[in-house]
Amino acid sequence: MKRTHDGETRRIVVISTGGTIASRWQGTGYAADASGSDVLATAPLPEGVAVEVVDLFNVNSSRMTAAHQLALLRTVHETFADPGVDGIVITHGTDTLEETAFLLDLHHTDARPVVLTGAQRPFGTGDGDGPGNLYDALQVASTVRDLGVLVVFDGRVHAARGTVKYRTLAADAFSDPTAERLGRVGFSRVDIERQPERPAPLPLPAAARTAEPGATGAAPLPRVDIVTHHSDGDPFLLNAAVAAGARGIVLVATGAGNATPEIAAAVANAVARGVLVAVTTRVPSGPLAEIYTGGGAVDLVAAGALLTGTLRAAQARIALLATLLSEEGGTGAHATALLRRLLDGPVRAEPALATGGSRSAVAARA
Repeated sequence: MKRTHDGETRRIVVISTGGTIASRWQGTGYAADASGSDVLATAPLPEGVAVEVVDLFNVNSSRMTAAHQLALLRTVHETFADPGVDGIVITHGTDTLEETAFLLDLHHTDARPVVLTGAQRPFGTGDGDGPGNLYDALQVASTVRDLGVLVVFDGRVHAARGTVKYRTLAADAFSDPTAERLGRVGFSRVDIERQPERPAPLPLPAAARTAEPGATGAAPLPRVDIVTHHSDGDPFLLNAAVAAGARGIVLVATGAGNATPEIAAAVANAVARGVLVAVTTRVPSGPLAEIYTGGGAVDLVAAGALLTGTLRAAQARIALLATLLSEEGGTGAHATALLRRLLDGPVRAEPALATGGSRSAVAARA
């Protein structure tokens, strides 16, 4: 079927993974158990959109594992092997959505969109936000091209990179604290206001071809830990992560990337043992910078750590994981170079798109 955006039906595949949008009351709390078809039945379909549902798994997203995420990555690539598919929508829990979206985006090579959405209020509630978010996600997935992986929530369109869960319970759950939203959606209209900045995508890792959540006997995936610095912080937990076999560590530092001389020494020891170390910050917004010594970012970089730019801990961890899984990365200097590229972000910066009118629709027809 020839695909156009001038009256012909657009075919969207919805991949259901659980989360609040699929959660029902269990007697003591909510848990994901509604099927993708049940979730889809709560939302109207945009005009000219035909939907197919894939029930991949059904978990609360706080229980998401790398094996789940890699199985989803494989499913996305398999789905796009069908040229008749126009786009993919993934329903996902909000707790770890930012991690999954970034992993998918790092490996997304297709012009067709992948859109993640979910809900802050459970399935079947009278004031639920899931149906509206799903409708908007379908609208975006059937309209845009060449924007990579997106997060659509509460009428806003966000790029995967940099977007985090910013509010625990509010409907407007996601934002990029350092950058503006990518666009907006509403009243059957999609407006894209800027082009996302993305590094050159990675090929599908070998681990994604075999990953099965909960499978026994599978080769273990690389351990990547997150360690947070604070007043009275010492190297104990960072050293414990190395002793536990971590091949990558994200150090959540203070300020623009600062810790202590003792932690800088522990970082140097970890790097000498072949561990990749990335430094982010517990501050919500802004870049890291080499300003201070005395255990600050100057010393951490000298010890062999890489600064994460504007990426925060969860997505920095995904960059480390993707590096370790990549055949391109290898080990040593090659792995460091690849991680630097993923942390630095774009290979080019695009000018902002003009507002007013649906530029995404124009791009889709081009």
